[in-house]
Amino acid sequence: MSVKDKVAVVTGSASGIGKGIAVAFLRAGAKVVIADLNVAGAEATAKELDPSGKLALGVGIDVTNEAQVDSGMAKAIEVFGGIDILVSNAGVQIIAPLDQFEFAQWKKMLAIHLDGAFLTTRAALRNMYKHGRGGSIIYMGSVHSKEASVLKAPYVTAKHGLIGLAKVVAKEGAAHGVRANVICPGFVRTPLVDKQIPEQAQDLGITEAEVIKNVMLKQTVDGEFTTIEDVAAATLFFASFESNALTGQSMVVSHGWFMQ
Repeated sequence: MSVKDKVAVVTGSASGIGKGIAVAFLRAGAKVVIADLNVAGAEATAKELDPSGKLALGVGIDVTNEAQVDSGMAKAIEVFGGIDILVSNAGVQIIAPLDQFEFAQWKKMLAIHLDGAFLTTRAALRNMYKHGRGGSIIYMGSVHSKEASVLKAPYVTAKHGLIGLAKVVAKEGAAHGVRANVICPGFVRTPLVDKQIPEQAQDLGITEAEVIKNVMLKQTVDGEFTTIEDVAAATLFFASFESNALTGQSMVVSHGWFMQ
């Protein structure tokens, strides 16, 4: 099981979990496309991770924009000759009680997580079907693909939806050797989570320390955050598993926050 010399597109990879996944794939011998809404960040990250410019490519992509997705994926194909792996990782978090949630924010959340997953998947599948080498599509779900939390209605909805999408891709892609799976991390200490801590403290009327201990990590077996390295390792495992024996599945990486 190896990703050596394969081409992986990782969305939302100029920072955070996506960047950690890109690092893991490069270390494993893959070529990586750093796709991110932040064009300068994508290009800078690619240069940082691969100063030679031969193994990493930075591409600016708004995953909710059909034209940008198609042109960005076409650029990846032009430079590296095809796409073998897609990691649909781009995401944001907006929290508020459901009765106060703005419709525009709801639509924004679903567009980034679900429209973005659909558009990048469609572009990747077209190339994977054409080149005939098969492939792996991996969605960045969440423990919230399995469970619900207060203040996160669109996020929970979208993350549940990714599991449904992965199952359909697994069934449609099987004849072409394309697998689809979902990684479901617990809370990972990224800037996205750091931003949530004071917001949830304010909305719930508790301290930031209580948010961490009694909300985010209460259900874990050891009171620990999931690490970026944990998530990257799980993603690499799915990408390198080349049999349809492991497709349409979801893997929870959460220190026991959720147990199937």
